[in-house]
Parts: sequence; C-alpha cells; structure tokens
Amino acid sequence: MDPYELATRNTVEVVTDEELRALIDRPVRRVYTGYEPSGEIHLGHMVTVNKLMDLQEAGFEVTVLIADLHAFLNRKGTMEEIREIAEYNRLCFEGLGLRGAKYVLGTDVQLTPDYELSVLKLSQAITLNRAKRSMDEVGRQMDNPTVSQMVYPIMQMVDIATLEVDAAVGGIDQRKIHMLAREHLPSIGYPAPVCIHTPIINGLDGKKMSSSAGNVISVADSEEDIKKKMKKAFCPPEVENNPVLEILRYHVFPRTDAVAIRRPEKFGGDREFAAYEDLERAYAAGEVHPQDLKTATAAHLIDILAPVHDYVCSR
Repeated sequence: MDPYELATRNTVEVVTDEELRALIDRPVRRVYTGYEPSGEIHLGHMVTVNKLMDLQEAGFEVTVLIADLHAFLNRKGTMEEIREIAEYNRLCFEGLGLRGAKYVLGTDVQLTPDYELSVLKLSQAITLNRAKRSMDEVGRQMDNPTVSQMVYPIMQMVDIATLEVDAAVGGIDQRKIHMLAREHLPSIGYPAPVCIHTPIINGLDGKKMSSSAGNVISVADSEEDIKKKMKKAFCPPEVENNPVLEILRYHVFPRTDAVAIRRPEKFGGDREFAAYEDLERAYAAGEVHPQDLKTATAAHLIDILAPVHDYVCSR
C-alpha cells in the first residue's frame, strides 16, 4: 500500500482528507494518540494500535501518550493505582508491535506552568456545555460529571500542542474533542491537527465492548480463554454488527497475508482468503459456517497475542 492507503484503511473518517494528503507529502510528519492506563489492553485498544502501526509504516513519527493524569481526572482510580498499570500498558503496546514509537507519561509533560496556562486560556473560550458534550462518549459516570471531567478535553487539546504533533488518532468517540482542538488550538498559536478516526468495534456478544461486561478478549487471555470466548461469540449470518467479522477485518487481516478456513471435505474443504472483502462475501453467501469462522479467528488471535505474553514476561 502507498502511504495514503496505509493511513486511511480501516478508518471511518479523516478530517480533512485534503490536509492528510498534504501532510503525507511533508518530509517530517508526527502523529499521536493517548491511552488512559486503566486495566488490561484488549481488542478495543488494538484498533488504534493497528492504525498507529499503519501510520508508522507510512512514514509518520508516532507518539503514544500514556495519559495517567487523564485517567485520574476521569475517575479511573488513585494516582498510585494508575501509575502501577501505566508501565504494564506500555509493554503491552510494544508487545503488540508498536515499537520505535515515543512513549510519554502524561504527568511528565502536563504539570508545567506553560501547559497549565494554555489549559486556562482555552478554558475561557470553551463553554461548559461544549466541554460536557465532548465528554459524553468517553467520560465515566457522565450522568453526574465532575469539574475534573470538564478539564479533561481541554487538556487533550493542549497535549496536541505540547507534543508538537500534526495529527491525532482516536476512536470515533473522540471526534467532539478533536473538533474542539481544530477550532481552538489556533487561538494559542498552534495549527489545527489532522484527525484520523477509527471505528468502535462491538464486544463478543454484539453489544458495547466493556471489560466489566466480560465481552472482550485481552492480551492477558490464555489460548484456552480465547478459544472459549470465541466459541461463545455472537456470530449472526448477517455481515452487519458481526463482532467476529469485525475482529477479522480490524485485527487479523492487517497482520496476516491470508486467512485459512480449515474443515473436512464433506463440509466444503479448506478455503483460503487473501483479502477481508473476499471472506466477507463468502460468509454472506453462506459458504462459510459461523463456527468455522470463529475457529479460524481464534487461531489467528492466539498467534497475534502470544508475542505480548512473551515480551511482557521478559521485561
């Protein structure tokens, strides 16, 4: 793939496409995303990890913000609890293949006078209503939000300027925050960033993915755990809102040359697919059974996640 194809595959939106094309033509281009350290890294996080790896291959310098202070503001635990998980999360990202990136701990850059002054300047320009709306999809317990959660999106905007990046990657749930950044960062002397948005994939039960709901596969899951979870996964005959097909599209095919469906001759024999679109068409036509699809997906996930266990344990 050329750099533009790598940058845009498996995305739902780029703001703006013209700006991204111009950025790709520049000799130096920097992109970042931030992760709250708040538990196990799972398939939801991996969507943006895969996109950062695409961008790295496309020639971008990648920065990963381990957003410990954001996690604290978003009620994810005490600072001590969050700090304990931050380093583990970094190792997980590296184990997944995101190496050569610059990893930055939030509290190392977010407590300086210049940073705080920028936050205060932007807080004068952004209404409470806009701040709250930008957090509706990413905040915890937003039926009763705290003042800290209103500071959160403003800090995320200042992160872009502080890290000196040209583009921001995030799930589509980050869109409102990113649009605030594009609107207001020029007022503190920093250009509007290009924003690259990835989809929010479903949990294994077809509902919203959540560690607390138990509908995720995490990097800590054993081979047996992955097989059991995939065997029970929701896999309707339809293509839409099918979590197994989403895993294949966003996690397996970007990391493998082909996906093989192994089955006895009496059930159609083995099939091999070099592109996700071909597998999707075959599944929609009833040529691949849901259980065969789940078995193949489990096997590939085990191969993808095994290096994470080895990498983390070796550190």
